[in-house]
Amino acid sequence: MQTVTGYFKDAAGKASFIRKMFEKGLELKATFGADAVCDFSLGNPDVPPPAAAAAALHAIADDAVKPLGLGYCPNAGIPSVRETIARHLSRQQSMPLSSADVVMTVGAASALVDIFRATIEPGDEVVVPSPYFVEYGNYCGHFGGVLVPVPSKDDFSPDVEAIARAVTPRTRAILVNTPNNPTGAVYSRADLEALARLVDEVNAGRGEGERTLFLVSDEPYRAFAYDGVEVPAILPMTKYALVVGSFSKTLSMAGERIGYVAVNPALTAEDSGTLVSTLILVNRTLGYVNAPVIGQRLAAAICNETVDLSIYKRRRDLMADVLAGAGVEFQMPHGAFYFFPKAPGGDDAKFVDALLAERILAVPGAGFGRAGYIRLSCSVDEAIIERSRDGFRRAAEACR
Repeated sequence: MQTVTGYFKDAAGKASFIRKMFEKGLELKATFGADAVCDFSLGNPDVPPPAAAAAALHAIADDAVKPLGLGYCPNAGIPSVRETIARHLSRQQSMPLSSADVVMTVGAASALVDIFRATIEPGDEVVVPSPYFVEYGNYCGHFGGVLVPVPSKDDFSPDVEAIARAVTPRTRAILVNTPNNPTGAVYSRADLEALARLVDEVNAGRGEGERTLFLVSDEPYRAFAYDGVEVPAILPMTKYALVVGSFSKTLSMAGERIGYVAVNPALTAEDSGTLVSTLILVNRTLGYVNAPVIGQRLAAAICNETVDLSIYKRRRDLMADVLAGAGVEFQMPHGAFYFFPKAPGGDDAKFVDALLAERILAVPGAGFGRAGYIRLSCSVDEAIIERSRDGFRRAAEACR
């Protein structure tokens, strides 16, 4: 007998590489001590929240003890919070948004799940440049959706022509993630505009009874851009754009689980808010009810702040020096806080095992849809990155 559905049995198997690294990390730390292990496996932001968070939390505490201070709120979010986030996103996306265009969610993950539940039927497709964030397949797969990876170019920029060839009548979304996890790539304005034109052209060719193709931009790392690289505002590029984001990384409040969906106002008006109202309904009926109220209020109070991004840039530069010193080939990431270097010898599993022997934890690229690479997270102290230097060199030499 089977205790779970075939889908989840298969999904659990695909996630085994993450579980393996987690278990190996616990084993290494128990044997040698946490200070002897260099763990680059998890993207858990460790830089302190902005200093303004403390005062904001004290003010929230005063309100929390009032009647319903910690009670249910509207499924779409606290009205004043939606208004504040709409103003914040209006500046970020270079177009006016109102609270009617914004739905507060339980992190960016549930924002994507909400979108897919509202728009996908079994057999529908979501096209995504690969490598891609490992959970995307599950987010759409919950509802019978099929993730269709399209290999990116060698510099990890999206191959727009290949994406266009992958679109079929069953395609419901083109999903982009910029700055990107796992590669750190930031997609150019030209590439995003080309994708927006593709979405417009496909929708123009679909008949009255056919369903819309959306351009969904997953942007939890939007603030993490280096070297003067622009992260373009995608919402104005097409009325079919949906922007997903969170405050987990920019404010180091991942545990508060606060995210959002922003819909182009032209689409909100055109379909009389049907998509937004459906997202709100899904937000409730999937069991979230509403995003956590303390986190909503905190995000609204400090949404124009960020963590100290210079810390992440220093870590990026140091990791680049460590990898270069080990002779490991990589594309310099211009965003997020990840590296996606090539595995010496081309075998990512072998390289990960060689790193484990050096008490270094990394994740095989195969789990992100690109074998032959590994993912490294720079959400660790500089001392850990520096301590890994000799281990990377020895592991790389062992794999060549």
